[in-house]
Amino acid sequence: MTDASDVTGMVTDIQRFSIHDGPGIRTTVFLKGCNLRCFWCRNPETLRREPELQYYPDRCIACGACVVACPEGAHAMVVGPDGTALHAFDRSRCTACGACVVTCYSRALVMAGERKSAADVVEVVLRDRTYYETSGGGVTVSGGEPLSQVEFTHAILAACRDAGIATAVETASAVPWERFERILPVVDLVMTDVKSLDPGVHRRATGVGNRLILENIRRLADRGVPLIVRTPVVPGVNDTEEAIGAIASFAAELPSLVFYELLRFHMMAASKYAGLGMECQAADLPSPTTERMEALSEAARRAASAVRPIEVRHS
Repeated sequence: MTDASDVTGMVTDIQRFSIHDGPGIRTTVFLKGCNLRCFWCRNPETLRREPELQYYPDRCIACGACVVACPEGAHAMVVGPDGTALHAFDRSRCTACGACVVTCYSRALVMAGERKSAADVVEVVLRDRTYYETSGGGVTVSGGEPLSQVEFTHAILAACRDAGIATAVETASAVPWERFERILPVVDLVMTDVKSLDPGVHRRATGVGNRLILENIRRLADRGVPLIVRTPVVPGVNDTEEAIGAIASFAAELPSLVFYELLRFHMMAASKYAGLGMECQAADLPSPTTERMEALSEAARRAASAVRPIEVRHS
């Protein structure tokens, strides 16, 4: 058996006391790296595999410590229009070494991505064992795409399973089937998105087609893997009764479906995009109204009622 301390991966966050990433109280481990490019992504810091520096100028106190610490000259102090000292950041010179982050007491500079061992991650997960036992919770490995770091994900899940902790993954399912085969012996639940059944719409919205995704989901269901299928409701992508009804019908035909879930789009990540120097394409996209979500929920129920009961939840 591989020692969990020997397997490392890139982590952006370990979120304790999570209640939205599977049943019960959970610890959600967010990994870096994703092969989709959904234009509304709310975790842009997880898209790229490598570490990145996030800069939040509204937090900066212009102390100049980062200027001294940076070996690449990416930080500088300049004189503002009113004669006060201002911090300037040249992202093109940044190598994300993290030297400046250590000196930034105001957290204007934050590192997105840290290499950790699976043992380090599991040590954090095990701190809340009592809460998992009393609530029916456990650990969820998310992303990004957790199966883009499949050996790291496997090591975390395997060590948690050995410790008696329930395990789950959140995935877009746009990966080779062999990666699912690697984790299936150590995972209790798979939560997967179905964003659109229309291949063209899916490619335009996410950068990839949906054939592999749907094939993988069907194979998981045929293997009896408990599935939660989710659709983030995004205006202009899938916010019609026809689109949601079609996805609900697909989900309801899966023999191992636990429930189908609608997630209301919220653009709450604009500051993350700015901090990474990235354009936020969904910055002005409105959230679906409560009335719209109710109509889509009803459309899902109508489409699926003849196949099997289906639960629709709102975020």
